[in-house]
Amino acid sequence: MNPVVFAVFLMLALSLMRVNVVIALTLSALAGGLMAGLPIGETIEIFNKGLGGGATIALSYAMLGAFAVAISHSGITDVLARYVIKKMGKESTPTQRIYFKAILLSVILLIAISSQNLIPVHIAFIPILIPPLLHTMAQLKIDRRMVACVIAFGLTATYMLLPVGFGGIFLNNILMKNIVENGMMVTSAQMPLGMMIPVFGMFLGLLVAIFFTYRKPREYSLSKILATEPEARTLSLFHVLIACVAIVLALSLQLYTDSIILGSLAGLIIFILGGVVKANQTQDVFTKGVYMMGMIGFIMIAASGFAEVMKATQGVTTLVSSVSHAIGDNKALVALLMLLVGLFITMGIGSSFSTIPIIATIYVPLCVEFGFSPLATIALVGAAAALGDAGSPASDTTLGPTSGLNVDGQHDHIWDTVVPTFLHYNIPLIVFGWIAAMVL
Repeated sequence: MNPVVFAVFLMLALSLMRVNVVIALTLSALAGGLMAGLPIGETIEIFNKGLGGGATIALSYAMLGAFAVAISHSGITDVLARYVIKKMGKESTPTQRIYFKAILLSVILLIAISSQNLIPVHIAFIPILIPPLLHTMAQLKIDRRMVACVIAFGLTATYMLLPVGFGGIFLNNILMKNIVENGMMVTSAQMPLGMMIPVFGMFLGLLVAIFFTYRKPREYSLSKILATEPEARTLSLFHVLIACVAIVLALSLQLYTDSIILGSLAGLIIFILGGVVKANQTQDVFTKGVYMMGMIGFIMIAASGFAEVMKATQGVTTLVSSVSHAIGDNKALVALLMLLVGLFITMGIGSSFSTIPIIATIYVPLCVEFGFSPLATIALVGAAAALGDAGSPASDTTLGPTSGLNVDGQHDHIWDTVVPTFLHYNIPLIVFGWIAAMVL
């Protein structure tokens, strides 16, 4: 068996058995390296070398978690929750509850979409926005699996379709560039057209998640939610003002320097200078921030090591080459296998942005050989790369929602985020990616 396929299957199997994702990634990386014939010492060395690639991300998320805790101290995030709960009241009608659910989910979706282009902060908004809303969600009995699907759609479908912000990087700087460099002429105007059908499949998956799969009310323990919230306090308008200044400064610095670390640190300093967080409370704030976001950081570090070992095995190239030699002249089968291979590769690497350069070198010439149009090639390569992003245990598209929804320990990363997003987005991406390759 191909070492990449074996390692990804092992990682997914261990994760579904509720083995910690960091342990699953580490064991799978070692197993994949050994299967490829790499000595155990060399495999460990490669894995350790890859760990450094996730260190910056880990520290970024730890600082972001501390910044989110500081924001909660200011009370600004209580405003929306208190307003909704007050308006909803104890005797709210079913129609009013549906209205509040629709408004809440729409706001979350719009913010997730904006995080990719209008205010390109990616998942940085999640630990700030979602934890204060858990109380409201519990009052409305909203299934958090639905919320995870809403956030994942906003994070993934947006950069796949809209060539602005992260979408501009994905569609033009990475996807178009690699397609052109590997022998097929495409234009920036064609990129959204090629991705339109696969994204439509994701949109249908979102509708199924909201109106069918997770529409039933789900109970969550309010006592566990309350245990994670700051103690009740009188809302200070001055503290709210300080919070607004800190958020604007942190966002501005992040966009200007492309550094979550610097932005979060500047925001924390504003909170300290404004008296929202006392200097002697910084240790507690940072500890709580690491508790909130630490696991996502460790998973991203382990995922970097896993990806480094997978690249060293040469299993990705072997996998794609073996598939291309075994498919004959069946164009429909070619398209399907290209999508499935992309799924395995991205599930292991955890990033569609990093997957395109790996698969485009073989996929594009293959598309030329079998006579796929430029739009069909865009759909195949783009969908194949994006497949694992919304369904990998090591992807920030799944880790982000979990970091916000599991602060009270009532949302499992694998079964409540990864499995729902995999079912509702990866399966439609395969189906509609294949349709796009056939009709475009």
